Amino acid sequence: MTFPLKKSYKELIAEADSVVKHVTLDEAQALLSQARSQFVDLRDIRELYRTGVIPGAFSCPRGMLEFWIDKESPYHKEVFNEEKLFVFYCDNGWRSALAAKAALEMGLPEVRHLEGGLDAWMESGGALCPVKW
Repeated sequence: MTFPLKKSYKELIAEADSVVKHVTLDEAQALLSQARSQFVDLRDIRELYRTGVIPGAFSCPRGMLEFWIDKESPYHKEVFNEEKLFVFYCDNGWRSALAAKAALEMGLPEVRHLEGGLDAWMESGGALCPVKW
């Protein structure tokens, strides 16, 4: 059975991109050294092990984001209580656009997403480090 979609994934990403501020690769490089910035890697564990992460990034699987942000959730993570500029990223920027929009809608005040995602970061020679648990 097929059914017509009300919105395509491309439309959802375009909506998110119209609301969420982007961080360019140059801006991201500068933000890495700032204590008030927190990079958030939204990829799943297999992706993290395959490529590594941006140095200092906090791993938050996309499927857990809303639960980890919400203080009332039993899964809440304290990192989301900090007064930080959160820079979300994934492989190509699709999940991070949607996630950043959701985080803004939930009330997280300063959220951005990395333009082009980790793919663009790696192509530009951005640093990566192995996953540490």
